[in-house]
Amino acid sequence: MAKEAKTNAMRMLERQKVPYEAIVYECEEFIDGIHCADITGVSHEQSFKTLVMCGRSGGYYVFVVPIEKEVDRKAAARAVNEKSVDMIHVKDITAVTGYVRGGCSPLGMKKHFPTVFDSSAENFKEIYVSGGRIGLTLKVPVEGLLKATGGKLAAITM
Repeated sequence: MAKEAKTNAMRMLERQKVPYEAIVYECEEFIDGIHCADITGVSHEQSFKTLVMCGRSGGYYVFVVPIEKEVDRKAAARAVNEKSVDMIHVKDITAVTGYVRGGCSPLGMKKHFPTVFDSSAENFKEIYVSGGRIGLTLKVPVEGLLKATGGKLAAITM
């Protein structure tokens, strides 16, 4: 059996000595977070998706929210001291983050962007986030994610 290739997200966690568990699943193309959680058998409440948004100032921000929730754009903007934020266009995901749609991790992007996790993450010791490619989920302690991303918690969902 071939050794699993490491992603930037995995390397970042290892550099910062944050423990994680990699969960690999079969998937050829983009599927949403709910289907990923169903395939891997992980809790929907503990599974989070990564959304990249652009503020009115032109800055990029990463918001990590539960897969079954939607980001509250006004609350998200307040969390990063912007007047407003909007999702980046799908065609820009790779250029901005280095990741593809469906494999965007809050860890190991091309550049560091301010990162906000929905406050519901603090209800769990560990949450599941994308591992940096389609077919890879990482189970990571919330404190480790906050440390590795320099992120913060805020109520950013509807």
